[in-house]
Amino acid sequence: MKDFPHLIFYGTPEFAVPSLSAIVEAGYPVQAVVTAPDRPAGRGLRLLSTPVKEFARSKNLPVLEPVNLRDPAFLGTLRELNPDLQVVIAFRMMPREVWSLPRLGTFNLHASLLPQYRGAAPINRAVMNGETDTGLTTFLLDERIDTGCILLQERVSIGGDETAGALHDRMMLLGSELVLKTIERILQGERGTPQESMTEGGIELRKAPKIFREDCRIDWKGDTLRIHNFIRGLSPVPAAWTQLHSHDGAIHTLKILRALPGFPEGAGIPGTFRITGKDSLTIATGNGCIYVKELQLSGRKPLNSVDFVSGYGRIFPETLCL
Repeated sequence: MKDFPHLIFYGTPEFAVPSLSAIVEAGYPVQAVVTAPDRPAGRGLRLLSTPVKEFARSKNLPVLEPVNLRDPAFLGTLRELNPDLQVVIAFRMMPREVWSLPRLGTFNLHASLLPQYRGAAPINRAVMNGETDTGLTTFLLDERIDTGCILLQERVSIGGDETAGALHDRMMLLGSELVLKTIERILQGERGTPQESMTEGGIELRKAPKIFREDCRIDWKGDTLRIHNFIRGLSPVPAAWTQLHSHDGAIHTLKILRALPGFPEGAGIPGTFRITGKDSLTIATGNGCIYVKELQLSGRKPLNSVDFVSGYGRIFPETLCL
């Protein structure tokens, strides 16, 4: 086992697990894993642990679950552990008292090529904006969100029909490799490059703010390719959605999980929902249509277009999405 650095790892979702696994496999001493407390979930409100906690427990790593990162007891524990370095992946905003503690600093893995796409949803926003590539960045934490000195970056291409979910899974694995390289570079004395030096020349910085439900509603009057990017950038979660009437007049929420753009003549008024044949489901846009390939009615499981038409085709007339 390596003599140093002694690490504390901070993370919550599945995206952080491969990086923690890589750190453990590389032999770095992990003094503690800090994650979000268990939360009630499902109809039975059963307490659910984070993916990071589940993995840490499987490796017999100490787990800390502070509600408040400024809690004196938690800060006292950190000081007693006296880590050399802290690694943060998909965690909440950290106060100075925490990120400034280690002698080698605290670094974060962010799923974009900073300074582009600072914020909570960089993967979703990059795909929604039709980017053809994005990347991963490790950087040292400072007072502001996603603004610290950049340590390492790796560019990642985005497929023309790739969803945010598929891109997330690729970047999750690539990120673990970048985290190990970053630890090695820090041990060699690397202190990073200020982001200010990368924004000269007046380049436009795109942001990646948190996504709310109403942000996911599809505007069918828009451009076909933009709608296509919008759908794949929100798939599988939180998912782009629309609403439409069934034969009985009820309004149903419909999530569109996978689709392809099309430019046929006579697609109809934007928002026209049309089923033709046994497997074709289209929704008209401002300059074409979207061929829906996978969708989900509220409260139901996701279905491909063939199964949806077979099971629900008679329920929905040709109508306008709301």
